[in-house]
Amino acid sequence: MAEILGLGITHYPPLCLPDAAMSGILRWTLDDPAIPAGAKDPGNWPAAMRKEWADDQGAGAATRHRGALVAGLDRVRARLDEFKPDVVVIWGDDQYENFQEDLIPPFAVLAYEDLDLRPWAETKTSSMMKGKANVWNEDELFGYRLRGRPDIAKQLVTTLIERDFDVSYAYKPLHHGSVPHAFTNSVLFLDYHRKGYDHPTICFPLNCYGRRVVSCRGFMTRMDQPVDFDPPSPSPRRFMALGAATARILRHSPYRVALIASSSWSHAFLVDKTWRLRPDTESDRHLYDSMVAGDYDFWRSTSLQQVEEAGQQEVLNWWTLVGAMEALGAKLEWSEFVETHIFNSNKVFAVFEAQ
Repeated sequence: MAEILGLGITHYPPLCLPDAAMSGILRWTLDDPAIPAGAKDPGNWPAAMRKEWADDQGAGAATRHRGALVAGLDRVRARLDEFKPDVVVIWGDDQYENFQEDLIPPFAVLAYEDLDLRPWAETKTSSMMKGKANVWNEDELFGYRLRGRPDIAKQLVTTLIERDFDVSYAYKPLHHGSVPHAFTNSVLFLDYHRKGYDHPTICFPLNCYGRRVVSCRGFMTRMDQPVDFDPPSPSPRRFMALGAATARILRHSPYRVALIASSSWSHAFLVDKTWRLRPDTESDRHLYDSMVAGDYDFWRSTSLQQVEEAGQQEVLNWWTLVGAMEALGAKLEWSEFVETHIFNSNKVFAVFEAQ
């Protein structure tokens, strides 16, 4: 029987930016002419949001936010290294990187051989870093040799299909040069201090953005921009079922496996009820408290409509992890909720006890 470790992190792109630039999404939103002036007036914001914004557009708060995120990432990385996995499986969203007009599967396993990640050379088709300096002052030559485990990936796909999960798979990238930014950033952030990352990794992209994959290129739009929505993503309960099936399959393998969900939680630019200025913290807190309490029925009963209204599309990666941990009877070893009002999304870190 395999040992499995469950981990949750963020791949928040602005963490790649210097502190003064971290509030860029909010500043872009404040320029939206379709949002009422009163909603954009800091005098009408919640006190905690005004405090973060301060008189420097969040630069000081960014330093503190970065500190909290790096501390969470460091704790997860330490647990990962201690576990010594044979393979890491990361669930992340494909944000119009390989999932484009020619093919948008509900989920796919990337059964890649070893490949080169060149994060700053690939920003034209990924993340939000095109033409921007990164906090590490790295250039386009910087990169990683990401080790793959196509043998494990192929066996996982085979067994998922045999168990009635019609999972897509790929042996090479379609549009993007390597892997989507959800995975590249996960490696960059787990190696924030640049000590190296040598864990064999399987990327398992999910169609979290659903209606917005092609119609919004998986990203931001103005409030009044007409959108010809795409078909939806799978439901939250289907993601949980996928996670459960994946965990059960890998549990019967001979490998030590780390399962990672990589995403921030509700995204302000998707939350219309807050005029896209801040995340839906109330919904995030309900979801987080339910995870801490082990109330997985709350997660399972959440509808896709509720997820979309709360801007929690990317949290569907965590629905998959939660389904896996429930299936294994894993216990939450440690977690932390990092709240923010101006940096687009709340972030959560988690370590589930290895079984």
